[in-house]
Amino acid sequence: MLATVLVGLVAALHVYFLVLEMLLWDKPFGRRTFGLSPEFATASKALAANQGLYNGFLAAGLVWGCLWQGPAGHAVQIFFLGCVIVAGVFGALTVSGKILWVQAVPGALALAAVLFETH
Repeated sequence: MLATVLVGLVAALHVYFLVLEMLLWDKPFGRRTFGLSPEFATASKALAANQGLYNGFLAAGLVWGCLWQGPAGHAVQIFFLGCVIVAGVFGALTVSGKILWVQAVPGALALAAVLFETH
């Protein structure tokens, strides 16, 4: 049960990232969140939307894993949580260390819970 809740929270985070990057990137809230100038936000809007779409795919995979019961569902959760963690570490190394705490750590905690639950 705890694993499913944590995986669901990571999925919700990625839906939030999707909304920020696809819909709010060049709006005042999105610019404040990411510290962007209006000019940069406008120029990079298409790139951010693409990034948001990938976050949506991660969220969809995590929800799929939660809905699919048994070992196969756990395997799907483990795969997508691994993707979340790799993306979070890469983002922390290339963009901002904050991404480690916002994305990779929640993913790692959820992964630990899933692995604990399966053994």
